[in-house]
Amino acid sequence: MAKDFLKDTLDEYDVVVIGSGLAGLTSANTLARQGRKVLLCEQHYKLGGMATWFKRPGGHIFDISLHGFPIGMIKSCRRYWTREIADSIVQLKNIRFDNPMFSLSTTFNREDFSKLLISQFNVPEETVKAFFDTARGMNFYDDQGTTTKELFEKFFPGREDVVRLLMEPITYANGSTLEDPAISYGIVFSNFMSKGVFTFEGGTDRLIQLMHEDLKKSGVDVRINADVQKINLENGKVKSVTVNGKEIRCKAIVSNSNLKLTIFNLIGEEHFDKKFIEDAKEVRLNNSSTQVYIAMKPDEQIPEETGDLLFSSTAPAFRTDLLLSRDITSRTYSFYYPRTRPDGRPRSLVVSSTNARWEDWANLSEDEYKVSKDDLAETTLDALEKYVPNVRERVDHVEVSTPKTFQRYTKHQLGSSFGTKFEGLAVSRALPEQIPGLYHAGSVGIIMSGWLGAINYGVIVANDVDSYVMKASTNSQLADSTN
Repeated sequence: MAKDFLKDTLDEYDVVVIGSGLAGLTSANTLARQGRKVLLCEQHYKLGGMATWFKRPGGHIFDISLHGFPIGMIKSCRRYWTREIADSIVQLKNIRFDNPMFSLSTTFNREDFSKLLISQFNVPEETVKAFFDTARGMNFYDDQGTTTKELFEKFFPGREDVVRLLMEPITYANGSTLEDPAISYGIVFSNFMSKGVFTFEGGTDRLIQLMHEDLKKSGVDVRINADVQKINLENGKVKSVTVNGKEIRCKAIVSNSNLKLTIFNLIGEEHFDKKFIEDAKEVRLNNSSTQVYIAMKPDEQIPEETGDLLFSSTAPAFRTDLLLSRDITSRTYSFYYPRTRPDGRPRSLVVSSTNARWEDWANLSEDEYKVSKDDLAETTLDALEKYVPNVRERVDHVEVSTPKTFQRYTKHQLGSSFGTKFEGLAVSRALPEQIPGLYHAGSVGIIMSGWLGAINYGVIVANDVDSYVMKASTNSQLADSTN
């Protein structure tokens, strides 16, 4: 296991990585493989950030965010992690929708979606092809003024049923709304449409164990219970970090912490340009979520035809405000069958997820908070009854998490589950221009959110950091030789 933060750390590292979400883990591993001396600090007692799990009596293991990702994870994990990790990624083949507008099952890829849109939704074939080609061709440098709503109006005017099919799962995946830039939708949607939805066989606990083993093999000094309290500067550049009261020098820092927390708490706005701080203050945090974790009794199994992911809603149409409302009308169920952990006890689990607002939970009294959690559990069981008959008699354990839960364990401001809105990416990328040696790799800009986006962003940032450290080392050697 990872070591607690003790006195046997070195006094200086090339790079300190703050946080062990997938972006932080990947940055640390990439830099260590490039020969850098890396310290990874995680404030929690487990690695993984949002990619984590918890255990409950009866052999139940719940995954926090293992719901599905695009096929690109296989290539990224094989290249930046290990073949064993990549080979454990398997497809989820039964994605279901059930709402007042339509009820259907799909493999969630371009071929199947095209057939559905043409045959069931009566959209002309040329329109479907043009839409998919447009979404597939989007990239970060495209026009950012066009919204997702305008994109849908261009291809499917007045078709709220089509919008619901195309938008609802992406909103669930990363918090996107119709008002966000179309490119943030198109890039993520096209990644999924390539080959469908995939997951990690063995659960998040096995994934993080394998990643930790590879980090140690690469030479990363991995520390848990290591709370980075301050980033220290000297002459406007990164000098060190203060961890659990101890100062550790470094040439560069990769913060996998929340973007705003990094800027305003770990450093302080007085160290940045006025315009940069204005831009940083304008960055909107993405919404949070609630989850209800439901474990079936050991002898109770859920038929696999129930689905892998089920997007269920009683709302008459797709509306972002309804998805965030405390009066819940939309739930996404992730079903975990014994095959999720083939080497573990044969257990069936359900995680019901809903998008949520921090302010709806943050100011409740202790009694109100408990009542609200109990109500969420009960109403979720009521809703699940449609798909898992007699669920109350078959359940062994029920537990609820809220935006306050996410904030408590991850320190993400406002309990944000998906990082920042689109504008956060530019601010994240601009950090080293403000403070040499300071980098950020986290869930920003929607397109860098989710498991695949986090891993890829971690690699991008690691390569930038490696170049910086190399240049700084060269300059230091030249300075020494002239003295």
